[in-house]
Amino acid sequence: AEEVKFKAYCETELNTNEKTTYEKTEHKKDLEAEISRLESLIAKLSDEIAEAKKQLAETQVEIKKASQSREAENSEFQTTVADQRATQGILNKALAKLKDFYVKNIGSKVALAQAAQEPPVKFNAYKTNEGASPVIGLIEQIVGDSKKLEAEATAGEFKAQADYEKFVQDSNSLIKDLGEQVTSKTKAIAAANGDKAQASSDLESTEGELESLSAYEADLHAQCDFVLKNFDIRQKARLQEMEAIQQAKAILSGMQ
Repeated sequence: AEEVKFKAYCETELNTNEKTTYEKTEHKKDLEAEISRLESLIAKLSDEIAEAKKQLAETQVEIKKASQSREAENSEFQTTVADQRATQGILNKALAKLKDFYVKNIGSKVALAQAAQEPPVKFNAYKTNEGASPVIGLIEQIVGDSKKLEAEATAGEFKAQADYEKFVQDSNSLIKDLGEQVTSKTKAIAAANGDKAQASSDLESTEGELESLSAYEADLHAQCDFVLKNFDIRQKARLQEMEAIQQAKAILSGMQ
């Protein structure tokens, strides 16, 4: 009876050990896969953070360059406008004097006054508007060209400023987005490192349990293998022994 109980104990313990070992082995595989996944995720996020920081730095440099370029362009624009307005001022004054002299007939009055004085040496009579129109027309054309150049420079300045402001706005939006990405992915790395640490701890614990299960299995085999391998033979021998005893008893009873 004790041997039967011991056999049942051995079978139960070995079966339980086998089942638990299988479960722990599968859990170990899952933990190893999870750790590998987390390591890949951390590496990927780290690369993305490095790329985002690089793009951030490049964008900030581009903004600085664009600002310097815009300042230089604006300075050139201010100089151009100032030069053209100065030119227009000088030419408009000259044009006004010419128009006063020719168009308002001041030249004719001067000629009459000279004739009345009867100088000792007479010059040819002065022709009032001779050569005036081409000079006035040329000056007016130069003034017109100057105003056109100023208008073109102003239109170019407005467009350049608008383009610059849009570039800065877009760049600042990109910088904000990249900064948020860096923050979010940094937090994700921290979380992944925490999960990895937990998984590594669980793996270490599971490996320890598997070692204990293996040692216990070895102990069970040392205790149970002989009984399990010879149980049927021993039971058969005992049965035969019991039958022989019974037969012997029957013979003895008959003799009496």
